[in-house]
Amino acid sequence: MAMTLRLSAAQSEALRIQARVEGASMQDVAKRAVSEYLDHHGRTTPLDVVLDIELDRYGDALRELARWTD
Repeated sequence: MAMTLRLSAAQSEALRIQARVEGASMQDVAKRAVSEYLDHHGRTTPLDVVLDIELDRYGDALRELARWTD
């Protein structure tokens, strides 16, 4: 998938320098940075997001179960 990434002048220059240091293209350095970010941040879903989804989905059943007593 193609996309446009808009960077500030400072970010673009830092990326260009990093790519030159690594002997890689700016695109390869940026793709690796995105992959590393997602490896550390992309696989977790905050509990409140999950609860919002699941409570809407199972709300009626949970309310019914809450009425049961031992």
